[in-house]
Amino acid sequence: RQPAKTLWYDRPRYVYLEFCVEDSTDVKVVIEDQRLVFSCKNADGVEFYNEINLYARVNSKDSQEKRSDRSITCFVRKWKEKVAWPRITKENIKPAWLSVDFDNWRDWEGDEEVERAMVEQYAEV
Repeated sequence: RQPAKTLWYDRPRYVYLEFCVEDSTDVKVVIEDQRLVFSCKNADGVEFYNEINLYARVNSKDSQEKRSDRSITCFVRKWKEKVAWPRITKENIKPAWLSVDFDNWRDWEGDEEVERAMVEQYAEV
């Protein structure tokens, strides 16, 4: 069992995590108030497992995930909106498997409309 490579980025209402596992099966995502647990297998039967104690409290009931052929993306709803997260983990340590998704990272002042459209687009897929 090994951790999946994980990318994350911050937005006003959600924190996004992308677990990079191609052709995943048996995907399980458990989102709790202060913790996220991810597990799955890939096409070769390798088991992946990540457990993240989150930086701040989240709204687990308004969070969701979306599986694609290349990854599993989680939309984790922040408890306190419009509060930037300097990191995803509660502890000030960075696991080797965790990276900031710089392709999606940006200063998000006034970015709520873009974010809402993104979440709705994923929900339709």
